[in-house]
Amino acid sequence: MRDFADMAGQLDAHRAEFPRARADRLPTAFVWRDPSTIPPRPWVYGRHLIRKQVSVTVAPGGVGKSSLTICEALAMASGRDLLGDWTAKGLKVWLYNLEDPRDEMDRRIIAAMQHHNVSPEEIEGRLYVDTGRERALSTAIQTREGVQIIKPELDALAGEIEAREIDVLVIDPFVSSHQASENDNGAIDLVAKEWARLADRCNCAIELVHHTRKTNGEEATTESGRGASALLAAARSGRVLNKMNDALRDDWGLYEDPATFFSIDRDKANLAPVGNREWRRMATVHLANGDSVGVCEAWTPPNTFDDVTIKDLLAVQNAIEGKNPRYSDQAGDDWAGCIVADVLGLDVTSDRKRIKRIIETWIKNGALVKVKHKDANRIERPCLEVGEWATE
Repeated sequence: MRDFADMAGQLDAHRAEFPRARADRLPTAFVWRDPSTIPPRPWVYGRHLIRKQVSVTVAPGGVGKSSLTICEALAMASGRDLLGDWTAKGLKVWLYNLEDPRDEMDRRIIAAMQHHNVSPEEIEGRLYVDTGRERALSTAIQTREGVQIIKPELDALAGEIEAREIDVLVIDPFVSSHQASENDNGAIDLVAKEWARLADRCNCAIELVHHTRKTNGEEATTESGRGASALLAAARSGRVLNKMNDALRDDWGLYEDPATFFSIDRDKANLAPVGNREWRRMATVHLANGDSVGVCEAWTPPNTFDDVTIKDLLAVQNAIEGKNPRYSDQAGDDWAGCIVADVLGLDVTSDRKRIKRIIETWIKNGALVKVKHKDANRIERPCLEVGEWATE
């Protein structure tokens, strides 16, 4: 009983000391402010990179994540819209690639500058590049007692960021920036939060590039990142890159284009609405030394009705009127798509999927109507006839 009494006495003493010891943390009353006086969120690039926060890019290997971050770095350093994303002006960017040698980084950056017509003068003093081959980076190690944060390493990074007034730091890839167990949520949580503290301390945006685990052919999301989920949890913006699948590539008629196409989905956004899917294309750039380098560029999927006008629809309707062409594309020369191709100047073979989409759209909006007519063998077949006539 005396033990319990002693414990109670100690607790009372602690409570008595609490107001004096923690007075600086007492609740603060909320005071309403005119919203126009609240500073807007300090975005620096699109709705992905923001000061004092960590953002994460997740992608399978070989998709183009390093090329993407290089072009984005050039956009920020030059203040130019190179990929269709808004960028703040006058930014300084530090690319810290922990895998590639400097020669390879030089190839990629110079190829991107060449492709996007960025002159050396535009980025002078605004782009910094380092590699893990020359100076390794380790912010944490795994010990028997658990993960240990290497404070001198983070202090050194902070010193360089502050000395050069860096606005954006890109770490590629995240897994090479520490030696903690990547499957240990507690360990990765500590590491990720140290990056967040660094961003807050230095008033900069930090981008961590991360690999996905094996997805067995399924499309990846930000939650497909390798190892523990704590990394994504610590980020305020997360996006995922996916290579275009063969079905979509064929559907858009890109099967003759050797370039790599990939999508960008910002599917974790704590401080802004989730973004729409965007697309990028890896163009091939030839350097004067004979090397060929892939460079990221903005790309917009083809529109089914590009260069198709109301006048074209009226011409198709006039060509179909009274002929009752077959609806099925298996009907050979009797297929209605042959008429559409002839009128619009399309290739009935290579543009087949586009023609089918055009026909389906016109059926949906009533310009064409699906009906049944008997063929020469008196078998009813789905055919097309004019519905509501188009007016210019």
